[in-house]
Amino acid sequence: MMRIALILAPLVALVALVAVFAMSIDRDPGLVRSVLIDKPAPQFDLAPVEGLDVPGFSRESLMGEPTLVNVFASWCVPCRAEHPLLEAMKAETGIRLFGINHNDPPENARAFLAELGNPYDAVGADRDRRVSIDWGVYGVPETFLVNAEGVIVYKHVGPMTPGSIEREVLPAIAAMRGE
Repeated sequence: MMRIALILAPLVALVALVAVFAMSIDRDPGLVRSVLIDKPAPQFDLAPVEGLDVPGFSRESLMGEPTLVNVFASWCVPCRAEHPLLEAMKAETGIRLFGINHNDPPENARAFLAELGNPYDAVGADRDRRVSIDWGVYGVPETFLVNAEGVIVYKHVGPMTPGSIEREVLPAIAAMRGE
């Protein structure tokens, strides 16, 4: 009997793993619940990227109107792919757009924005990644929606797509604005 149990144990473990993977296969990896959802944005104060003609920002800067906060880096290939979508969304919605430049030398951040365009109203330099950590960022790009009271209401992990913007981000912006 013990011999049969030892032979079946790996098979049972394999079946259990397959079941877990099968249940997770259609989950959207861009939808990650954050413990910060429905909580005030963390306290921070980011200096501007050196040589860029937009200011840095702080938690207090988020107050007063809805803001999209995008964490990006020049070395991030998905950030490059997402960038035109951010520009189009800002043009379409007029949402205030702030950027957290994650672990990037200032010359690289400036070159990235000079090449692709700068849709950001403010860009803070997070050279030591402390602010990104406080926001719960574990990779770039990540995007947050913060309401006029400074509360994080939405988080998207990974590059946004036209579909995710249409299905998730635009309705969240409309809801924040009471539309």
